[in-house]
Amino acid sequence: MRFRRRLRSRIILSFLLLGTLLSGLLAISVLTLQSYLEDQLIGATLEQELDDYVAQLRADPSVVEPFYTRIQGYVTRPGDPNRSVAAQVRSLDTGVHDVTIGGVAFKAAVRKDDDLWAFLTYDVSDNSRLTTRLIWALLGVVLLFSLLSLAIGLWSSSRVMKPVTELAGRLEHLEEHAPDQRLAERFADDEVGQLAAALDSYAERMVHLVERDREFNADVSHELRTPLAVISGATELLLAQEDLPSRTRHRLLRIARAARQSTDITTALLHLVRSERGTHEDSRSYDVARVAEDVMQMHRPLLESRPLELRLLEQAKLSVIAPESVLAVTIGNLISNAVRYTAEGEVVVTVSDGQLTVEDTGPGIPEEELARVMDRHFRGARAEGKGSGLGLAIVKRLCRLYGWQIHFANREEGGLRATLNFFGKAAG
Repeated sequence: MRFRRRLRSRIILSFLLLGTLLSGLLAISVLTLQSYLEDQLIGATLEQELDDYVAQLRADPSVVEPFYTRIQGYVTRPGDPNRSVAAQVRSLDTGVHDVTIGGVAFKAAVRKDDDLWAFLTYDVSDNSRLTTRLIWALLGVVLLFSLLSLAIGLWSSSRVMKPVTELAGRLEHLEEHAPDQRLAERFADDEVGQLAAALDSYAERMVHLVERDREFNADVSHELRTPLAVISGATELLLAQEDLPSRTRHRLLRIARAARQSTDITTALLHLVRSERGTHEDSRSYDVARVAEDVMQMHRPLLESRPLELRLLEQAKLSVIAPESVLAVTIGNLISNAVRYTAEGEVVVTVSDGQLTVEDTGPGIPEEELARVMDRHFRGARAEGKGSGLGLAIVKRLCRLYGWQIHFANREEGGLRATLNFFGKAAG
């Protein structure tokens, strides 16, 4: 599972990094300053002690070499191999140096004149142990400040993110048709309040846009039904005449089928709009096989001289509670899609227990395009002729509305299989 970098996590991490960085820099500064001051203090003290002793020795040669608990002093002459002075110290030049003798750390002050060599060594091993303790103590301080920064980050992030989290929760539980759900009035006049006001404005524009779209679809669908009814009525009257020429009758039948199909589409679109508002009162049980046969009858004249056969197999009785126009549009788009892409062979519609299957002997669909076949305005690489790519998109919306499941797959023997399950889950 990919780590999700939430805003609260970033705030906590920022506090933790800031506290750790500042305390770490403070610890490094303390260690650096301590080491510098210690070197300067010890070096200056040793040089001062050595200068004082040499001055006393020149004034009174009987002055003995200084001896302290941690400071050792030695005096010798150039070329005089004084064995009491370690070789590491004797070889040093005038000045203050760090030297290790027998595994013990010393700071050595050396004074080499032409007639006199003087040495002072200071055991700094205790200082090293104290420095080690100081390092561990500072590490503890860094850890403590890091934990404190983490606690402050947790507390402050919860305070900062509380209104943002509340806004996200209210957005998640907004109801579509609630009368008054303005968010801005529930938050303070700050950045979150400004965001809530912007969301209110955006939601209001979206509601108006969706409402206008629904009203337009409903008005268009409703207004188209009247002229289509006139066309259908006039066609029926003309077809009732017995002395019509066969070619004229054939054309009138095509007009009647087109009017019937257009009526089904407008009725389905109108019902789709109304159903989104929760109206299903005009739905009743329809025989799927009969609807499929009616749809196939409308498509047979369109085959013309193509070597293509439309067949219906009813393996089981199947009735579905839905508007007839919705069933006709859904099944009709599947059959129309199969007929359009099948040059020869057959298109078989099978009605079985709970589902309808449309199989063709066409070229099928590339596997990488199957997932997008029902997308709006999508036309595959093998698509030929004219088409808007809206038929299957309408089918997808109808399936989602009525809780049907539709699946496309290529057949092993060639062609495409579309399976419409009327009692499955909603199509994705």
